[in-house]
Amino acid sequence: MDQLNFAAPGFPSTPFLCVDAATMDRNLAAMADRAAMAGLSLRPHAKTHKVPEIAGRQLALGAVGLTVATLGEAEVFADAGCTDLFLAYPLWVTPARAARVGALASRAALRIGLDSADAARELGRAVAGGDVQVVVEIDSGHHRSGCRPEEADAVAQAALDNGLAVAGVFTFPGHGYGPGKRRAAAGQEAAALSAAVASLAAAGIAAGTVSGGSTPTAAEADAGVLNEIRPGVYVFNDAQQVELGTCGWDDVALTAVATVVSSAGRNVILDAGSKVLGADQPAWATGGGRILGIPEARITALSEHHATVAIPERMPLPRRGDILQVVPNHVCAAVNLADELVVVRDGAPAGTWAVAARGLNS
Repeated sequence: MDQLNFAAPGFPSTPFLCVDAATMDRNLAAMADRAAMAGLSLRPHAKTHKVPEIAGRQLALGAVGLTVATLGEAEVFADAGCTDLFLAYPLWVTPARAARVGALASRAALRIGLDSADAARELGRAVAGGDVQVVVEIDSGHHRSGCRPEEADAVAQAALDNGLAVAGVFTFPGHGYGPGKRRAAAGQEAAALSAAVASLAAAGIAAGTVSGGSTPTAAEADAGVLNEIRPGVYVFNDAQQVELGTCGWDDVALTAVATVVSSAGRNVILDAGSKVLGADQPAWATGGGRILGIPEARITALSEHHATVAIPERMPLPRRGDILQVVPNHVCAAVNLADELVVVRDGAPAGTWAVAARGLNS
């Protein structure tokens, strides 16, 4: 992303989130090409951007459908015309959710992640006769949700016994989010999915979909085991991806645009705090975000409306009133805090995109 003149007419007051459309389009095309060359279906995770216009671009580039995290996100993208959705979350279906699942399944091909026989029974009761497919979630080393690979058959059989079709298995190799961990996590992903497929096969159940992948591990996905990947962050990238080596600064498509409002010594204070950037900072990250064009600078503290940025001695000190571009640590969290994204093309504002699925956590 190029540094721009945000004092020019047409830009809103800071802070705001800005998308460089050309960089984003290049990221979208690169991942689509990577998946196609590997013979993998691409089902990008739309929780990163939450924007129907971006989803439309992903689908136009060959994505087989979208991944979502919540029913609310699924409803937004179904309303926007997406007809193939995977809710990659171990959904526990209540009566209220059952009605929403049924309504969704009537207008889109709907897959739902499950990791237990109990959840399969509840879903089967709730959507009896409904056209919903189950994808069994496997724990491949992240140790969050997901059953053990050798238990996949029991979950799948419970789904079948309760009138649900089984589409296959999936996992999230989230333990690849760490310096030097991508390759090992991708290997564990492949091993776990292979074992899960074998578990289903031993029970006479076919796993048509074998799904994995994250932005850090997408390049390492084993196409001999997987047939689908679900990266999300790649659309914008963020400071985490840069520090992990997944991408470079030129691949960052979204920044938070902020003004220097105060300074003390070598610290400057920006008007974009945790309510704009989000507060995520993994233990290995070198700060609360990064400054585009000043890679040596670090955000050393975040308050709700303040970011404290340490500027090294050898670097020019930004002045009060200067506008800087902040690369958030975790772009998904930052986008979820914004009502809209300001779109830039050829260095000039080119409209806005509503973050239509913002805050839809259920």
